[in-house]
Amino acid sequence: MTCDILFRVEGPVYRDHLAPHFTVHDAWNGVHDLPDDVRARIRTVVTNGTVGLTAAEMDALPALGLISTVGTGYEAVDVAAARARGVGVTHAAGVNAVAVAEYGMGLIIALVRKICAFDQSVRRGDWRGDVGMTPLLSGRRLGIFGMGGIGIRLAKLAEAFGMEVAYCSRSAKDVPWARHDDLRRLAAAVDVLVIAAPGGPATHHAVSDAVLDALGPEGYVVNLGRGSIIHTPTLVAALSAGRIAGAALDVFEEEPDVPADLRDQPNVILSPHIAGLALDVQRMSAALMKRNIDAHLAGTALVSPVPDQA
Repeated sequence: MTCDILFRVEGPVYRDHLAPHFTVHDAWNGVHDLPDDVRARIRTVVTNGTVGLTAAEMDALPALGLISTVGTGYEAVDVAAARARGVGVTHAAGVNAVAVAEYGMGLIIALVRKICAFDQSVRRGDWRGDVGMTPLLSGRRLGIFGMGGIGIRLAKLAEAFGMEVAYCSRSAKDVPWARHDDLRRLAAAVDVLVIAAPGGPATHHAVSDAVLDALGPEGYVVNLGRGSIIHTPTLVAALSAGRIAGAALDVFEEEPDVPADLRDQPNVILSPHIAGLALDVQRMSAALMKRNIDAHLAGTALVSPVPDQA
């Protein structure tokens, strides 16, 4: 059965996997810029949690039957509008957990041990320079906000480095680590706070002044979840005042725009939302996406529907 697919995100690996089987179109500048005859044929939209798909964009695609996000997140997809139209929504939950956890551990090491600062020191021609001494990770306390697949894998990696792990999540998980039901209390109990929670209204600006103050001047925050979870001016103010020791960010509130006052902070590591974009992960995600499209076209159960539609 033929199927026209619309890409709202760039992704050569996804395109290469799907193009031999389906007719592929691009809509990086928006759905409404497409010719009417193309919009009329689109049955599947490939997007991500940040770009998403609005109700108005769905209305412009009369044959739409499936929205497939390339990663775990789908917060910018209007799932309620999709449900009302009978449009399925799938995601790739768990596929990128290993990649994000590995990358997150790398950010923690680089941040606490000041690897990037030492690199720049050598490039300037200085030997060690004035970067200063760094603490060990071993014996430090790691707090994870969001104990899903990423959080669990990250916790296991952290334990291998001799770190003590605790977490905060909406419900208790079947894991061996201490749980805090309040993010501020978790921050007060740890040295490194990692954000691995999904975006959306429930976590919007959850990392507040109070949370950063609880983390304290020797504490670090690492964001692997969504940029919306940390209010950028609040973070910049805490960094500038020395109320926290540093931050490592793979996600931002207004991607790809990173404010100058955040880029200018010397105690921050910045990464372009790439933690989950390992080649192996993209190949697995593309294969899962094709299985979902095939299931949709065959009228059978979707392989990985989002929880709102499961």
